[in-house]
Amino acid sequence: MLRTALRNVFAHRARLVMTALAITLGVAFVSGTLVFGDTVTEALRGASARNLKDVAVSVQAESARTSDSRPMADARSTALTGELADRVRAVPGVTSVHAVVNGTATLAAKDGRPLNADNSWQNLALNYSPDTPATDRDSRFPISAGRGPTAAGEIALDRRTAEKAGYHLGDTVRFATQGPTLTKTLVGTVDTDDPRVTAGGSLALFGTGTAQQLFLQAGRFDELTVGSAPGTDDQQLTNTIRALLPTEGITVTSGAQLAHEQAQQIAEGTKDLTRMLLAFAAIALFVGAFVIANTFTMLIAQRSRETALLRAVGASRRQVVRAVLVEAGLLGLGASAAGIALGIGIAAAMRPILDAGGAGLPDGPLVISPDALVRSLLVGVGVTVLAAWLPSRKAAKIAPVAALTSVDQPPARRGMLRLGSVGGLLTGVGILSLLYVSTQQNGSDNNLKTAGLGSLLTLTGMVVIAPLLSRPLIRLAGEVTSRLFGVSGKLARENALRNPRRTAATASALMIGLTLITGLSVTGSSMNAALRAAAVAGLTADYKVSNAGSGGIDPALAAAVAEVPGVAESAPVAASYLGVRGKFASLTGAEPQRLAAVSDLKFSSGSLADLGPGRVALSDKLAGDTGLSKGDTFQGTLGSRSDRKELTVVGVYRQTRAVGGVIGTMADVLPYADGGRLDSILVKAAPGRSTSGLDREIRQALGNSPLLQVQDQEQLTKAQSGQIDAMLDMMYGLLGMTVVIAVFGVVNTLAMSVFERTREIGLLRAIGLDHRGVRQMVRLESVVISLFGATLGIGTGIFLAWACGSLARSSLAQYEIVLPWARLGLFLLLGPAIGVLAAVWPARRAARLNMLLAISAQ
Repeated sequence: MLRTALRNVFAHRARLVMTALAITLGVAFVSGTLVFGDTVTEALRGASARNLKDVAVSVQAESARTSDSRPMADARSTALTGELADRVRAVPGVTSVHAVVNGTATLAAKDGRPLNADNSWQNLALNYSPDTPATDRDSRFPISAGRGPTAAGEIALDRRTAEKAGYHLGDTVRFATQGPTLTKTLVGTVDTDDPRVTAGGSLALFGTGTAQQLFLQAGRFDELTVGSAPGTDDQQLTNTIRALLPTEGITVTSGAQLAHEQAQQIAEGTKDLTRMLLAFAAIALFVGAFVIANTFTMLIAQRSRETALLRAVGASRRQVVRAVLVEAGLLGLGASAAGIALGIGIAAAMRPILDAGGAGLPDGPLVISPDALVRSLLVGVGVTVLAAWLPSRKAAKIAPVAALTSVDQPPARRGMLRLGSVGGLLTGVGILSLLYVSTQQNGSDNNLKTAGLGSLLTLTGMVVIAPLLSRPLIRLAGEVTSRLFGVSGKLARENALRNPRRTAATASALMIGLTLITGLSVTGSSMNAALRAAAVAGLTADYKVSNAGSGGIDPALAAAVAEVPGVAESAPVAASYLGVRGKFASLTGAEPQRLAAVSDLKFSSGSLADLGPGRVALSDKLAGDTGLSKGDTFQGTLGSRSDRKELTVVGVYRQTRAVGGVIGTMADVLPYADGGRLDSILVKAAPGRSTSGLDREIRQALGNSPLLQVQDQEQLTKAQSGQIDAMLDMMYGLLGMTVVIAVFGVVNTLAMSVFERTREIGLLRAIGLDHRGVRQMVRLESVVISLFGATLGIGTGIFLAWACGSLARSSLAQYEIVLPWARLGLFLLLGPAIGVLAAVWPARRAARLNMLLAISAQ
């Protein structure tokens, strides 16, 4: 039987090509994901290790905000002082101590545009700390040009940032920490392997005194990085330094332990990406399983005479099953090997592609681990064998006499009804679960689990019930093809209806892909519309002025905005948090009259004019959650200090993202805002004043800081919806693999169907059907099957998106189902397009069959 399985693999290799391609693509997805994940993880670990290669001990301090009135960026203090650094330097075995000051600084390019303002946490700012007092060299940052900064007016940048910003030695660099725009002269560029910088951030270096003035206090440091002499026991050195220093506010860690912790953080960070990609790979393999199962079902049907002869000469059912599974295993092994090779190539190509898009991944070798290879191989072979198991059991159950009488028997009606009953039950339970979910308005864990289970049951049920649905839907489509294309259209319809299970299995692969793509598209469009509405709901302001970082805006700048020509109204806004009856909500502070001029809040009771000291307005959601209404008094906890204060509810309004859950006066809220700074300033242009250029004037009035954001309503909506668009584009690309595999499935089914019908096609040619008619018949059959799959997929996807979308309303009140008609129309047209594409080779092969040889075929 082993020799039989080997002979079958080589004898039918042409018919297995498309199946092998489906397996290859699925395994390539898996292996590429695993290899790329390992490569990125190792590259990040390597970059982190290079950063810590000379660090034997790290002494880190906890930051503490001082009580003075300076800006937040300046008002930090730590327990690490220069005197403690000198103590560490005196420890035997210590060769260097870098006293480090950490901060962030967002740069402006030479042409004025902010660099990486949206991710200001990546814009590192440190002090340039020479290894020893006798040298001006800081081994952490090798100089690539110029020198390190020493004077108050000097700055050094990492080489990549300087090139990106267009700066050269001697240029004046503009930047901001948390306050106004600052300028310093560029005196040097350095190289760095810090992953945050190589991943798209920036690095600015200052003299130690300057860095302390910007981010800390004179004589204070955030960290001491200690280098040791060769042969020193770093763990013992760590213990010695720990015993030497105060225990309060200081943590002492060995360099090895720090590297281990960072490696663990990197591994955890890359796991999420790997898991997401593997989830899409699993979907691709699931779709590929339909192609595999369909292929082996058709192969077994075509070889039924051969199977019957084997049974007649003594082969047992188990041997027949084993032979088919061995054949599947050999196919899976060869296709998986090709998939692993393709996946390695994909992984190698992903880094330069992502880097071209600005990912900035650190350099490192391609990591091909045995674990990734073995897992990919096992997945490919396992899925192939599993998909071939049911067809093999079906072949073994056919009686030899029955198999010798017919090559292609239609499925028994009883079996179809049983299958339909199971599919109907699964679909019914899934739909009922989703209808229940559609009545819920919150995304609790239980509701999310119910939605996931209902979606899975519905999709599985649609796959199982597809053979029964194929008859009416394909007959309907066949009526159109018969009227438009005559005999060829009628023959295409009958061929598609000949074996409903085969037709359904072929269409199901396409259906699954389009269900997921359609569901994502509808959900994404609905979320986009809701986010766009939420971003400006309740706002009549033309601009929102804010800080791209976390430092807020100096309250003194509000007056400068109000004095800009063309500004009619401006409302400074502070932000904090309020705890009330076990619930936490965002707290907005503003002067009621000024806020009313730039907003249009809908009050169900009370108004903004009722606000005053100790008097607040609640959103309708918070009021409902807490049971509070107008006139009620409660004890609230304000800000990070959790100060308790008695507050009175004077109004209830419809919640919007613009003002959050609670509104109070500026005097009540500003003391609890982070650093005592404003969150934003809302600006309304004067009547008749064009808003064109007003944003530039506002920026100039505020010092044109790189951290400053002046956004109009369109920019606010784009900021909210841009991430959804980027996510959808990525999802489409990943799910596109399932559609490609589905195309291979249609090609495979048609090609094998042409082989089955060789004699029939010869007879059709003999009675007058020409080459063009044969090609048209095969092409229309492909179009009908693909259109059937596309219709089911789009319909199921819309239903899943509608049912599950209600769960978003708890966090996004504006959420309503929005059908992207143009995109759905494109998906529907994709069905016939796939059909035409998939039929190119099978139709050509059918038309080129020799008439006499085809008629004489057995």
